[in-house]
Amino acid sequence: MDFTLFKKDLDELGIFLTDLQFQQFQKYYELLVEWNSFMNLTGITEWDEVCKKHFIDSLSIVKAFDISKVENVIDIGTGAGFPGLPLKIAFPHLNVTLLDSLNKRIDFLNCVIKQLSLENVIAIHGRAEDYIKETNRREYYDLCVSRAVSSLNVLSEYCVPYVKVDGYFIPYKSEKVSEEIEAAKTAVATAQAAA
Repeated sequence: MDFTLFKKDLDELGIFLTDLQFQQFQKYYELLVEWNSFMNLTGITEWDEVCKKHFIDSLSIVKAFDISKVENVIDIGTGAGFPGLPLKIAFPHLNVTLLDSLNKRIDFLNCVIKQLSLENVIAIHGRAEDYIKETNRREYYDLCVSRAVSSLNVLSEYCVPYVKVDGYFIPYKSEKVSEEIEAAKTAVATAQAAA
């Protein structure tokens, strides 16, 4: 694998990885492509594209947020592990919960976690609205992230209850988010009132 472009993008984010972390990203990529051959995880499978559109995009949170200030993170609707797994690889101090409603994806995530020897990361099969009722995870997490899951108003209702007081909910959204922000204001107020 050629890490040139990946390293350049990481440098621009101010992220510096060890050789082990680069190996973990490479193994993650290899498993993603292997599993993608028999289940739909992503339409992006070229190395440089996966690095840019999945790994770097997941890590781009550092442009707006100091990830060293958090410990417990939940990734709602994680899919193939984005952004939760790249965050865990790059910032090993994090305790990460990966939540997804499809059990096949949880099987993939558990395989990645095992193959990469990642600690303090769990993959949970469930829906956000159910998992919070089944566990004592209400207002538990320092940070809740979600990428490409739903509109912001719906996402806010599911995610905000997981965030502790003074914690953060950071959805990964495109530049076209303005309308969603307006619609989400009511959902956030509702979620805060329910908490």
